[in-house]
Amino acid sequence: MSKLPNIGTSIFTVMSQMANEHDAINLSQGFPNFPVDKRLTDILSRLSTQNVHQYTPMSGHPPLLKKIQLLTQQSYQRAITKDEILVTAGATEGIFAAIQALVHANEEVIILDPSYDCYEAPILLSNAKPIRVSLQDDFTPDWESIQAAANGKTKLIIINNPHNPTGKVWNANDFLQLKNLLTDFPKLIVLSDEVYEYITFEQPHISIHHHPELWNRSISISSFGKSFHITGWKIGYLIAPEHLMKEIKKVHQFLVFSVNSISQVAIAEYLDIVDVHDLVDFYQQKRDFFRSLLRQTKLELLPCEGTYFQVGSYANISSEDDLAFTKRLVTEFGVATIPISTFYANGKDTKCIRFCFAKDDETLTEAAERLMKL
Repeated sequence: MSKLPNIGTSIFTVMSQMANEHDAINLSQGFPNFPVDKRLTDILSRLSTQNVHQYTPMSGHPPLLKKIQLLTQQSYQRAITKDEILVTAGATEGIFAAIQALVHANEEVIILDPSYDCYEAPILLSNAKPIRVSLQDDFTPDWESIQAAANGKTKLIIINNPHNPTGKVWNANDFLQLKNLLTDFPKLIVLSDEVYEYITFEQPHISIHHHPELWNRSISISSFGKSFHITGWKIGYLIAPEHLMKEIKKVHQFLVFSVNSISQVAIAEYLDIVDVHDLVDFYQQKRDFFRSLLRQTKLELLPCEGTYFQVGSYANISSEDDLAFTKRLVTEFGVATIPISTFYANGKDTKCIRFCFAKDDETLTEAAERLMKL
């Protein structure tokens, strides 16, 4: 019998396979197609002949831990200790380890839909119950529904800010409401997925790190893969108070023990010469360029406040459900996207699709030209 009977092949795999089969432009999966910073690849090339190929300490390469401390201080004015940091095999492993370590059988975890697909499986494998609460129509949190969903069994609430798939970012009132929720439920812990933390536009990113009152009950998830265009390296990090981190490390050590050594050493060195805050201008130019192209199509564009994803509505083009529409986009128009309904537990069809604009200008231009034929 399957432990995950209702989980099938990821929509990201399905759409990428269709893109390959039909020679379509792949704007579905969230990976960049432009070159990695040459400074980083030069560091990697030089390190490949050095003695950096053996296990690092379980928590992470010590110089990298120090750089994460400095980065957190510079970005959020939060001082953390090395014992509050864990380098992970991508953000997904960090999320999995945290949930497996902290959530027990018959407890509940609140997930805000539409949500990324890696949250539910570790909850189910913990014999716990995912509680799916839909965001409002503008994709902001519905705090009345969240409050109603919480109870004495609720162990964790997973928040994702900036938000995949919609590109929404939280405001100050959202964090006020979150604090109220934690006051009402003293055992509740926050798992804050912030992998797009350095990709926000007009509205600055507000992090869990900006709120000292939340630190003792919060775990943050970050991704070097997203920040440095190296998604295939699968390297991220987790920050949590020591009493939670102690339990998370127990799981991490039996998942991967330690993360790829050369990538840790390379990133530790790269952090001395790169400014993560340059990502804002880089991706805002991408976003604005792509939006200017899509305005020439029949799609209605929703706001994109952060991430490298743009959501568009096709409601005035077709009455098809979004899965059928996205498949037809691949087969008839040669562009692969992601249907938003797949991010909802109930498959809610909003007639919206998600584009990844972390692509070179040539790719975005060609995709838009094909979409103009809709």
